[in-house]
Amino acid sequence: MFGFGAMIAKLKKDPKRIVLTEGSDPRILEAASRLLASNFLKPILLGTEEEIYSAAEEAGFNIRGAQIIDPSSYERIDEMAGQFYELRKSKGITPEMAKKTVLQGNYFGTMLVKMGEADCLLGGATYSTADTVRPALQIIKTKPGNKIVSSCFILVRPSATGENEVLAMADCAINIKPTEDELVEIAHETIECGKIFGIDPKVAFLSYSTFGSGQGEDLDKMKNAAEKTKEICPDVLIDGELQFDAAVSPRVARQKAPDSPVAGYANVFIFPDINSGNIGYKIAQRLGNFEAYGPILLGLNAQVNDLSRGCNALEVYSMAIITAALS
Repeated sequence: MFGFGAMIAKLKKDPKRIVLTEGSDPRILEAASRLLASNFLKPILLGTEEEIYSAAEEAGFNIRGAQIIDPSSYERIDEMAGQFYELRKSKGITPEMAKKTVLQGNYFGTMLVKMGEADCLLGGATYSTADTVRPALQIIKTKPGNKIVSSCFILVRPSATGENEVLAMADCAINIKPTEDELVEIAHETIECGKIFGIDPKVAFLSYSTFGSGQGEDLDKMKNAAEKTKEICPDVLIDGELQFDAAVSPRVARQKAPDSPVAGYANVFIFPDINSGNIGYKIAQRLGNFEAYGPILLGLNAQVNDLSRGCNALEVYSMAIITAALS
């Protein structure tokens, strides 16, 4: 499995506690069973012991050693509700509303991270992306200097040389129509995330135009965002606006962008909006035979990641390792 050796080695030295919010889901249980057998990550499953053990037994998974926390009987629930109330009282929440909210698995799990009872969280096997991101925004909040939470996908495909081809694409899951400055933040976070996965970043800001071959506000946005990103990342190769063919094909790049240091060899792709980003990574995944890891959430004070509701157990296992290694 791509690039997980270094992450696992890191976690063996410093095992992390990861909250898995949908504790009785068979996919979560299978991944938790595998993680427990490997002994480099400490899963925390949310739900009742009866419900979780019954589901594990029915599916045939050994989850002995997992920490199981039932929000309804958690001994620090009043303290948790009080902390959440202090975080949200300016938004009109009452103590009663706070108590009711933190009993929900997605909020409860995020509060465990906030209170230091867990290092990171992985959810979304049954929750929507919004239901995973919303508690993180309200509770974990963005890192100093960051104004938004964004996301990227890491795409991996074996190449003819025997080495993996590794790409990063953003933002494909969170920001619907990012502004120029938001694109700069998305690009910066994606560059740093890509480096963790061994990418030597060559960043293309994508559009329907290459260096002014077309006209319009959207391509101006990408061009300006590329220039601003160059200023804050002077040691990274960045260019745009570029069409996708010019970004990845050396032959096309020689015709459309012969002087570009990125064109033809881009491996980090910044999309103008969520429509193009989401479509783009799924085309790469389904037609290009790339494995897609993500969405990896960027810009938060603690690592919280989202699963696709169509995920399988291997994807849960992989994303658990990524989430913990980034925390």
